Amino acid sequence: MAAVSLRLGDLVVGCALPANLFPPFILQIVNPPKDLKKPRGKKCFFVKFFGTEDHAWIKVEQLKPYHAHKEEMIKINKGKRFQQAVDAVEEFLRRAKGKDQTSSHNSADDKNRRNSSEERSRPNSGDEKRKLSLSEGKVKKNMGEGKKRVSSGSSERGSKSPLKRAQEQSPRKRGRPPKDEKDLTIPESSTVKGMMAGPMAAFKWQPTASEVRSSSPAVCYQAITKKLKICEEETGSTSIQAADSTAVNGSITPTDKKIGFLGLGLMGSGIVSNLLKMGHTVTVWNRTAEKCDLFIQEGARLGRTPAEVVSTCDITFACVSDPKAAKDLVLGPSGVLQGIRPGKCYVDMSTVDADTVTELAQVIVSRGGRFLEAPVSGNQQLSNDGMLVILAAGDRGLYEDCSSCFQAMGKTSFFLGEVGNAAKMMLIVNMVQGSFMATIAEGLTLAQVTGQSQQTLLDILNQGQLASIFLDQKCQNILQGNFKPDFYLKYIQKDLRLAIALGDAVNHPTPMAAAANEVYKRAKALDQSDNDMSAVYRAYIH
Repeated sequence: MAAVSLRLGDLVVGCALPANLFPPFILQIVNPPKDLKKPRGKKCFFVKFFGTEDHAWIKVEQLKPYHAHKEEMIKINKGKRFQQAVDAVEEFLRRAKGKDQTSSHNSADDKNRRNSSEERSRPNSGDEKRKLSLSEGKVKKNMGEGKKRVSSGSSERGSKSPLKRAQEQSPRKRGRPPKDEKDLTIPESSTVKGMMAGPMAAFKWQPTASEVRSSSPAVCYQAITKKLKICEEETGSTSIQAADSTAVNGSITPTDKKIGFLGLGLMGSGIVSNLLKMGHTVTVWNRTAEKCDLFIQEGARLGRTPAEVVSTCDITFACVSDPKAAKDLVLGPSGVLQGIRPGKCYVDMSTVDADTVTELAQVIVSRGGRFLEAPVSGNQQLSNDGMLVILAAGDRGLYEDCSSCFQAMGKTSFFLGEVGNAAKMMLIVNMVQGSFMATIAEGLTLAQVTGQSQQTLLDILNQGQLASIFLDQKCQNILQGNFKPDFYLKYIQKDLRLAIALGDAVNHPTPMAAAANEVYKRAKALDQSDNDMSAVYRAYIH
């Protein structure tokens, strides 16, 4: 593809890598906050994501002009998120066009009024000239910001944001404009001409009352900076979450610590992509080395063994399939434990039982390391979108050190206390999810065999109290016969088995989970292990 010149304000299509994991994004090139670090390496632009209002650094080779590639992208991308982005940018362009027309109309009206005024007030004598001079001085003194508008041309009105126009029209804001106001103007693309009022104007947010009262540029930065909200609960758990919807992830400042990541499966791949996108320095390892190649292209470094990754990084995350894999990764040859020395940090994000994670914590700490368990609730799509929910327990200081990483990969993280609590909570969450999925499949098959429309059942459920993204997506999978894995069936069955064992350990009955587990075992016997969990449906029709 020939090189295309891009500049501030341009609308572009961003193609993230690996392309098979991520849909394209519709973006606008904007100015970053002054104290947001630019990633090292290749040339990149700071962009706003239409449809989600996220912000991030994107490499220039991943960007294409929006208008030139719009139709091509719409044809090959049918997802709701991409369509929402298209709708958002088209609305943006409609508003831009409307503002251009208004600006042109106002400019013509202002010009006519000035010409008329000049005709009426043209001086005919020296005395009149002196009077006019005195009058003009008085007008200049009282007009304030109007002076700038007349001298620079009234077309500038069309380029001011509604917020700035409201400030200029407010009686409290009349008077001399700020000294540095002229410096807020930037070169702009013809695509968005008339829409931008300053370096931060491309960021879209609903101003708070305090922001309306203040015109300081610092307010603009604060409005788009991702804030943390600490919530103490009676249980003693703590959550760190974005106060303004999660993945305004582009405004986070990445930690300067070196990050390692072990395991590039469905969940790990999305997590690493988001860590890199947000500017973290990441070293990766995977049992199947070929999976690392795509991330190396995106700027990650390659570790030859888990021990090497841990020894060269400050914080190493791991996300593997089950308790055996988690133990092998730490205790096996060239494993994590061999790279642990005092001060090294290890964060296990695998969904395992409390006994396994407690054993791993003990061996890590015995070598002087720091340990945190942090299993994640979500699926492949949520991992790719940076919308996971992280459940953490163990070293509280390490939890706080992971703050920027957790913000990059998830919308919320909870600190649940001592090691083992996160594992127990994660198994309970997945027990509920797995049982619900089995019930959905059971309901759809019952509808079918009794002559009812499965689609109508879904429509009814989507209008009731059970309506959710999970319900809709999994039912759509079943109706379309598409069981491409978003959460492997074999892993939800593993979690159900571990949750039942957790109940047995405290003599607590789990009959619903036990029944669901049997259905999943039946689906596994039908060779559905590597399909999505929604393939449990096939256990009812065979």
